[in-house]
Amino acid sequence: MVQVYIYDTTLRDGSQGENINFSSAEMIKIAKKLDQTGVHYIEGGWPGSNARDARFFELAQKETFTHARITAFGSTRKPNVPACQDTNLQALITSQAPVVAIVGKSWVLHVEQIMENTRDENLAMIRDSVALLKGQGREVIYDAEHFFDGYKDDAGYALQTLTAAAQSGADTLVLCDTNGGTLPFDLEAIVNAVQTALTGQGLTPRLGIHAHNDCGLAVANSIAAVRAGVTLVQGTINGYGERCGNADLITIIPLLNLKMGLTSIPDARLTQLKSLSRFVSETANIVPLNTRPFVGRSAFAHKGGLHVNAIMKVPRAYEHIDPALVGNKRRVLVSDLGGKSNVIYKAKELGVELGGNGYDSQKIAAEIKTLEDQGYQFDVADGSMKILLQKFTEQFTPLFTLESFRVTIEKDKDQPCKAHATIKIDVDGVHEITAAEGHGPVSALDNALRKALGKFFPDDLQSMRLVDFKVRVIDGRDGTEAKVRVFIESRDHENLWSTIGVSEDIIEASWQALADSFQFKLGKDLLNR
Repeated sequence: MVQVYIYDTTLRDGSQGENINFSSAEMIKIAKKLDQTGVHYIEGGWPGSNARDARFFELAQKETFTHARITAFGSTRKPNVPACQDTNLQALITSQAPVVAIVGKSWVLHVEQIMENTRDENLAMIRDSVALLKGQGREVIYDAEHFFDGYKDDAGYALQTLTAAAQSGADTLVLCDTNGGTLPFDLEAIVNAVQTALTGQGLTPRLGIHAHNDCGLAVANSIAAVRAGVTLVQGTINGYGERCGNADLITIIPLLNLKMGLTSIPDARLTQLKSLSRFVSETANIVPLNTRPFVGRSAFAHKGGLHVNAIMKVPRAYEHIDPALVGNKRRVLVSDLGGKSNVIYKAKELGVELGGNGYDSQKIAAEIKTLEDQGYQFDVADGSMKILLQKFTEQFTPLFTLESFRVTIEKDKDQPCKAHATIKIDVDGVHEITAAEGHGPVSALDNALRKALGKFFPDDLQSMRLVDFKVRVIDGRDGTEAKVRVFIESRDHENLWSTIGVSEDIIEASWQALADSFQFKLGKDLLNR
C-alpha cells in the first residue's frame, strides 16, 4: 500500500492566520498531540525569525517524539552571501532539528522584480543552501515557493530550480501553490510534467504538495497531486493559515485512508482526528466550525424526517462513512421538518426514555413543532432539547430553581456601561442570594448564577465556560418589541453543548438559555458520578 507522508505546518504557516497566535508552551502541547495522532513531520517554525520559534526548538529538544520528526523552517541563503555565513541557515543548524525545510524562489517574477536578483544567483542560492544543510547530516525538504505560477510563466526556469535542489541532495521537493489560484486539473498536469522532467534527468526525489485555499481548492489540489504521484502532503489542522488558509489535514487524512485506500497516519489513529481538531481550535481560541467535513458537529447531523427514518434502518443510506471511524458521532436534529423518527432517535441519543404519562413520540414531535412555530429552534440546541424531552416525559428534576433576579445597567456620562445582577435561587429548599458584576447584563447574570451555584456545587463549574452567545430577531417587523432568540454555546473539558431561549425580552431569553446550560452541565456531572 502506498505511504503518503503527512507534514503539519500548523505551528508556522497556520499561526500566520488572522487572530491566531500560539505561545512556545502551546506549540509544544500541539506538537505532542500531533505526534500522538501519527503525523510524520511537525514544522515548528522559523528559528531565525523570532524568539518564540527559537524557544520552541529549545523546548522540543527536551521532549520525546515517538512518531513525528521535528522540522525547522527557513529560506535559502541571501544573495551574494556565502551559505556558511548566512545567519538564517546557521539558526536552522543550531535548532538541532533533524529535518530542515527551506523555501526558495521558482517564479521569475519574484526573482527579478521582488528580490531584484538574477536567475543564476537564485539557482546558486538554492544549490549552496541545500548542500550546506545536507553536509550537516540533516534531512532537507525544499519548498519551491509559487511553483505553479512560476511554471505557467516560465516552465523551463521553474524546473531548473527543482533540478538545482535535487542535484544538491534535497530529499523532498515540495511544489507550492502559494497564491492558491491553481485549478486541480492544471495542477495534476503540471505535477505529471515535473515527474517526467526529473526522471528524464535521472533524478528521483520524493515530491510533496503545499496548497493554499484562496479558491477553496486546497484539499482538492492536494488530492489531485497525490493522484499524480506526490507522496508528501503539507497542510494545517483545521486549514488555519494566512488569507483563506491552507489545506486542511483533518479532511485530507481520512480522504487518503478511507476514500483512496492509501496509508497516511495509522488507521487506528483516525479516531483521534476530532479531538485533535478541537484541541487546536481551543488552543487557538477559535470556535470550532460545525460544518467541517468528517469531524464537525454537523458532519453527520440529520434533520429531515425521511433521512432519519432511512438511517435508522441502514445508516449508509445517508452517510458516506461510519462517523466513529474519525472519532465523531451521528446526531439527529429535532425540528419542524422532522417527525416521530427524529424524536425516537434523538431521545435515544440523549439518553431519555420515551413512553408513559400519555406522551408518545408522535405527540412529542407535534409539541416541538408548536414550540418551533413560536421561535424555538431545537436542532441547534441539544442541551435544551434534552431538558425538554425530560420535561415532556416527567423525568426532569431541576438542580436549582429561580426565585428572582434583578439586573441593572449604570451609565455615567464619560464612562462605559456597568452591569450588576442580583439573583435568588433555591437548591433543595435552601435559598441563596448573590450579586455580581459583568461586562453587560448577561455577563453579570452569568457571574451571579455561577457564584450562587458554586456554594452548592463547588467542583462542577470550574471547567465550564461560555464559548458563544448569539441573539437573533425572529421577526423584525415588530421593531424593538419583536421576539428574540438567544443561543448559548458552552463547553467543559469533554463536551460542547448548546441551549436556547425565546422571549420579547432579551434578558428573559438569555436567562432561559443560561439556566438550561447550567442545568444540563450539573445534570450530566451528577449522572457521571
